[in-house]
Amino acid sequence: MQDLSKQFATRLRRIVTPQAEPIPDSAQIPNSAGGFTWAVDQWARLDRFLVLGTEGGTYYIAERALTQENARSVVECIAADGPRVVSRVVEISTSGRAPKNDPALFVLAMAAGLGDDITRALALTALRTVARTGTHLFHWLQYVKAFRGWGRGIRNAVGRWYTRQAPAELAYQLLKYQTRDGWAHRDALRLAHPKAPSVTHDLLFRYAVKGWDGVIELKGAADLEFMERIEAVQALREMAPNDAARVIRIYRLTREMIPTELLNHAGVWEALLDRMPLGALVRNLGVMSKVGLLVPGSDAAHPERGLPSTNAVARFIGLQTHTGRVAFRRIRIKSL
Repeated sequence: MQDLSKQFATRLRRIVTPQAEPIPDSAQIPNSAGGFTWAVDQWARLDRFLVLGTEGGTYYIAERALTQENARSVVECIAADGPRVVSRVVEISTSGRAPKNDPALFVLAMAAGLGDDITRALALTALRTVARTGTHLFHWLQYVKAFRGWGRGIRNAVGRWYTRQAPAELAYQLLKYQTRDGWAHRDALRLAHPKAPSVTHDLLFRYAVKGWDGVIELKGAADLEFMERIEAVQALREMAPNDAARVIRIYRLTREMIPTELLNHAGVWEALLDRMPLGALVRNLGVMSKVGLLVPGSDAAHPERGLPSTNAVARFIGLQTHTGRVAFRRIRIKSL
């Protein structure tokens, strides 16, 4: 006998609806997995995009298609309530809920180019809050090119990004985040034409645009602390590894400020390790093992130097893709 109850749910025996079919009398829609689900509104989709992004796509949908779908939702949100979009971008970007800031920068660029006058003004005002590093600024400049040209609004917004930073913070940004996405600080400053609010800002702008020659022009007019740090970065190009390691410790330099040829020496990495953030530490575990810094029994492998615990290191090793990964996986760090 054919059991027709398996093909249709009755009052007496309710059968679970197959995944490939919508629940009867429901508002379910097809999803990317070939099944059915309930639709979310455009604002929920905006939040998902800002937090999760689309990098790599998902198991069921490619990155390009997923980005296009989310971009269409963002356009709808901007058309419905642009200021709300900008407010949401700022909130999620500054709260640390998103693992990456790129989706927030992308939506902010869309708001700056596709929104009405009020939305564009709010988006440009929020640039300094959302683009907190030089890398963020360069990403945003690359994104915004797709939605508008360099008008007065963008020039003023980029100019404020440079002029409203304290000299110490600006010097750090110029020295650490030098180029990204085909952009450099020289390009942004030449297009924005900001007016330096102080002599020190003027020196830093000259360094970004003209290099060391621009600094020499005002050598005696700026704060000595910033001058010494710029001189230290410049002098690294001619230093031996041991001397470079001492300079790195004195002026608290980061890996991005170090010439490439010096990054082949364990002593230089040991000096950088003193103040290396955890994220940078994890990314460079393979390199540090390759150059011979992380070897069995070395002081650099001591937990007090900033490396994670033994168990944490074992988990991190599996994430490495550098050529030094295999060598590092053979190391056993003795736990205290």
